Order: sequence, then C-alpha cells, then structure tokens
Amino acid sequence: MIGMSTRHILLGLLATGPSHGYDLKRRHDERFPQARPLAYGQVYTTLQRLVRDGLAEVDGTDSDGGPERTTYRSTEDGARELAEWAGQIAPPAPFVTNEIFAKVVVSILSGGDAEAYLRAQRAAHMARMRELTAVKTARGTDLATVLSADYALNHLDADLRWMTTTAARLTTLTAEVDAG
Repeated sequence: MIGMSTRHILLGLLATGPSHGYDLKRRHDERFPQARPLAYGQVYTTLQRLVRDGLAEVDGTDSDGGPERTTYRSTEDGARELAEWAGQIAPPAPFVTNEIFAKVVVSILSGGDAEAYLRAQRAAHMARMRELTAVKTARGTDLATVLSADYALNHLDADLRWMTTTAARLTTLTAEVDAG
C-alpha cells in the first residue's frame, strides 16, 4: 500500500510501545502538526482493522479511575508491514491531476473568468503560506513542525509559480481549449 496512511502512522506510533487510542490520536496530532487531526472514530476503526489483519493486538485494558481504555501493541507482522511500507519509494506522479488546472480549463469551457479564478486562488495560497510561515517561525517551534511547514511551503510556492505562468498563457490556452 503506497502513500501516507493512518494504518501505517498508527503502526509507527505503536512501534514505540503499547498505547491506547486516545494517546495515539494525541501523539499523531503532535507529530504531524500540519496534517489533518485524526478523529477518534478513525483511530479506533483503524485499530480494529489492524487487529483483524493481525498487525496489532490488544495488550490489555485499564481504567485509571476513568473510563476503561484498551491498550494495543504491534505484532511481528505489524512491524514487518511497517518496515516494508517505510522502505517504499513514493511515486513522483508526473501525471498528477491538478485541481487548479482542471478548474482553469473548466472555467474557459464554461465561459467563466479563468484569470479572476487564478487571482483568487493565488490570494488563498499566499494567505496559507503566511499562516505556515508564522507557525514555522513561532518561538519554541520543534524541528518536525518546521520541516512539515517547509514541505507545504515549497509545494504552495511551486503552485504559485505555475499559476503565474498559466495566467501569462491564458490567451493561448483559451484559444486552444475553444478550438478543441
């Protein structure tokens, strides 16, 4: 299975030792601050699948005076699956379907204003880049957060450069789309 998946991230977190769902969710959200926070339901559904597939197992339950919590741990098969996934090269995906490009073409096809759309999209990208830069430069920011923000900033910057180039070529693109 290629790509970042909740199951592999949870297996990675379990590789450090037994844990319960609440703790796994908290650690995920701390370790991957730029990712979408995991929902508790997603954590528990994924843990149930890991157990079903033999990649994790129930280690025990405890209540610590609160609600009963089930603790999970990785199995040997889980460790093998995690090592295999971690070693897979992510495909560079040269034919990625770009939603922004698709919206520019659809805008041209439907008689919309592709230039206005690109301006608005650029503004949204720049606002997100400012947010990420603020996160990255805040006092006490850990390196994982900085690296995650850098990754996102580089991708947003590439999108911005592409939008600038595309805006400069809109007349030609419109002629080609209209002719096609």
